[in-house]
Amino acid sequence: MPIRVHRIRLTGRTIAAAAAAALMSVLVPQSGAHGAPPRESRPVHSYDDAIRESVWVDTRLDGDGDGRNDRVAVDIVRPREPAQHGRKVPVIMDVSPYYSCCGRGNESQRKTYDADGDPVAFPLYYDNYFVPRGYAFVAVDLAGTSRSDGCVDVGGRSDVRSARAVVDWLNGRARAFTTRTGTRRAGAPWTTGNVGMIGKSWDGTVANGVAATGVEGLRTVVPIAAISSWYDYYFAQGAPLYDSGPDWLSGYVNSPEARARCRAVQQRLVDGAPRTGDLTRLWSERDYVRDAGNVRASVLAVHGMQDLNVRAKHFGQWWDALAAHGVERKVWLSQTGHVDPFDFRRAEWVRTLHRWFDHYLLGHDNGIDREPMADIERAPGQWSTDRVWPPRSTATTVLRPGSGDVPGVGTLGLRPARPGATETFTDDPSLGENDWAVDIDRATPAKAGFTTRPLSRALRLSGSSRVTVTVTATPTTSTAHLTAVLVDLGPDTIRDYAHAGEGITTLPERTCWGASTAGDSSYYKETAARTADVEYTVVSRGWADLGNHASPAVGRPLTPGRPHTITLDLHATDHVVPAGHRLALIVGGTDAGLIDPPAGRPALTLDLSRTSARLPFDGGTAAFLRATAGHAPRSGPPHGARLDGVSAPRPIRPVPGGSN
Repeated sequence: MPIRVHRIRLTGRTIAAAAAAALMSVLVPQSGAHGAPPRESRPVHSYDDAIRESVWVDTRLDGDGDGRNDRVAVDIVRPREPAQHGRKVPVIMDVSPYYSCCGRGNESQRKTYDADGDPVAFPLYYDNYFVPRGYAFVAVDLAGTSRSDGCVDVGGRSDVRSARAVVDWLNGRARAFTTRTGTRRAGAPWTTGNVGMIGKSWDGTVANGVAATGVEGLRTVVPIAAISSWYDYYFAQGAPLYDSGPDWLSGYVNSPEARARCRAVQQRLVDGAPRTGDLTRLWSERDYVRDAGNVRASVLAVHGMQDLNVRAKHFGQWWDALAAHGVERKVWLSQTGHVDPFDFRRAEWVRTLHRWFDHYLLGHDNGIDREPMADIERAPGQWSTDRVWPPRSTATTVLRPGSGDVPGVGTLGLRPARPGATETFTDDPSLGENDWAVDIDRATPAKAGFTTRPLSRALRLSGSSRVTVTVTATPTTSTAHLTAVLVDLGPDTIRDYAHAGEGITTLPERTCWGASTAGDSSYYKETAARTADVEYTVVSRGWADLGNHASPAVGRPLTPGRPHTITLDLHATDHVVPAGHRLALIVGGTDAGLIDPPAGRPALTLDLSRTSARLPFDGGTAAFLRATAGHAPRSGPPHGARLDGVSAPRPIRPVPGGSN
């Protein structure tokens, strides 16, 4: 049954009485037959009387080198009634570096404490909604942040092992203490040991990393816009995505005390992550994809297909690795950027998350594990489902570029280009994918574009694509960066992912999602889709340093005048190109705002006969043939006109998290 929400316009966040009154109608529960286990947990416990406490878990690491084991701060809120009756509860856990520095969620909420240091407010709705339903919520300060010891090491051993230590403590395998420096032990006899980790961005990344250790007791993880390999957060096959490295990020979130004591860790991050883009041991340690075979937990993944912070490649490679190892999994793919599903599909998300945790942490047979695997946003606020994702009918089709009547404006189809056919473009670091797409049908010096004929029927891309290019750089150039972009050419209304809200607008109205206290409100601002009417949509993109042509791990100077072949990995997507639209492949140099430029401005010659795109079409090559057969009127502006799209991507700070 649908969730009932209470809409109200408020100026403050202290609305305890109203929220408490609204609690019992937040969800209309569904019970099983008489005597059968309940199919859904109910809000029967008092949130106002819940136990709120802090412990410090021994990580058995000494990341800050002070001669003592690091302890991480663990703030807990759990229902009082189960403990009074000798019943145990499962745990929902969010491990974050942002609880004090930056805040969580769309409203940048932080944890607060009373005069004795006991927790009062927990960010987000997890506590308000789930504690009355018989769950504990545990908010952990990542090592080196807020009230925790140690140092932030940006996805490395300390991040993962300190979080895993909390799972171990909840299962009786680690020690905790009632204070940061004291000797009085704290146990967790109140929990079943069943843990579900959740979080957006860096928080979800930690969940991925802990899941990849195979720790016992971690039953499920819910990574939202999460990183799966930290190398791929900072580089794309050697091409730098930011002008800074993990040392800057650790300094950004480290507590003031940690900044003073963690200089050695900072230096190791500098030394281990050279700006050359080489794949060093530091990056290998922070690659969770390679350890996907260890994952025992189920996975409910969420990602924005237009996320330009934690790009959809992270989801795609993680998903494929989980599939290869038979991990139970489910996914939501939205048209947003770096946005939490609570802010783009709130009621359905809370309902789904509730049922997911009930199934995997409480053991309720509510059928969610037998429902369609994927929810895909087709248009703003319009969703479809797939029993399996990508659909079993998906197959790779190889498309090839060909020369056209105008330089730099070619064709895209199944037929290989004639030997010797080329296109030439010059890297212009001030331009990017939007500038190229705007002029897809016009000869411009900074890109080579190739398009199919107008489609006679819709064509669906589902999964990750790869584009192989053979390029010769000018004799005076020893380095070059490349971009490959897939574009849907035709009019549409899409979420405006390039705007500051990344596809949403935050509204003044608030709705209730659980219970409240005087210090912790469950009323959250509503959102609406922010849309843009466009004449093209960038579907997927990928980048590389041509110097990594011989090895993905090590770059090297280009040989002047010699052709080099490299394959670019494009980000995972699920997109339907409608009838009347065209599908385009664009190859260019620096994608302005998304990768850093090389030292020079190389001129590059593309060998069309040795260039191809491997695309995952639903229905494979046969579907492409059907979609490009016969006559189809072209939709959109006339040939040669400039096209309208979203604004150019905003510069992204290398901070995987925070508010939109």
